[in-house]
Amino acid sequence: MPSKEKVRRKLILIRKKRYFSVDTNFFKPLIRIINKKKKRNIYLYYPSNYEVDTLKLFNAIRQRRDVSTSLPVISSNGKMKFFKWKLNESLKVNNYGFLEPVKKNKANAPDLILVPLVAYDKFHNRLGYGKGYYDRFLKKHTKNKKNPLTIGLAFSFQKYKKIPISKHDVKLDYVLTEKGIF
Repeated sequence: MPSKEKVRRKLILIRKKRYFSVDTNFFKPLIRIINKKKKRNIYLYYPSNYEVDTLKLFNAIRQRRDVSTSLPVISSNGKMKFFKWKLNESLKVNNYGFLEPVKKNKANAPDLILVPLVAYDKFHNRLGYGKGYYDRFLKKHTKNKKNPLTIGLAFSFQKYKKIPISKHDVKLDYVLTEKGIF
């Protein structure tokens, strides 16, 4: 089985070559889940490096007063926390090159966590960028009774036959692609 790093490099190149812009239709299954399951505190990411563009989702739910959106911030000690953020609020580039909120308004506990990924498999394993931020965060926040729903956002071409996994990896509940949610 190829190493995680080998799979990661391969899939990042494929994503860069095959990336396409998504529209609001991409997020319709997710919006149905948000409405049906009354998900109010949504943790998202600001897109970079040819990731699925979550700005379309921010736009689709921005008028909803009952929904709070939050973005991740990575601290100097390598921990990831989420802070409330609304579309058009200020962002800054962090030490890792990602955009994060300037205002640090503490986020409510998540109902739904949308996770970026490099690759995924049919077993709901994900491969990220290799630093473990999301795995550590998910491990900590998905152990209680009120588990937040975790959904990876990807393009269908990012599916890999079997992601190499370790004991630190956390499976997702679902993956949403342009072909739907599974």
